[in-house]
Amino acid sequence: MLAVVKKPHTNNMLFKIKGNIPDGVMKYLRREFGQNVELIDENEELVNIFDTHWYKAIKKTISPGDTLRIYRQNFGLTQAELGQKLGKFTRQKISDMENNKRSISKAVAKKLSEIFDVPIERFL
Repeated sequence: MLAVVKKPHTNNMLFKIKGNIPDGVMKYLRREFGQNVELIDENEELVNIFDTHWYKAIKKTISPGDTLRIYRQNFGLTQAELGQKLGKFTRQKISDMENNKRSISKAVAKKLSEIFDVPIERFL
């Protein structure tokens, strides 16, 4: 068995425990993390969503601004907070990028990839 605990507001894994997990450990994880605990049978095959035909088809309809909004919201950041992390970007600049009124430069995409720990291509 594999127990996976995810961060609130994201699907990023906080930690995972492999092996025969005692009932007491599972009770503790469920009490502390609630619905963010997932048990996965090790024999179950996991699929990387980015490799699926569905994602490749839907990706064509998602703009870099849409991607930025999704990551910002999943990380629980306001536009102003993200602007500060990027270095004195105003809330309006972030809004303009999310609404595709302002493009995302390579330099900004690089900073975003570092903030969200994802490949730079997601924002280009």
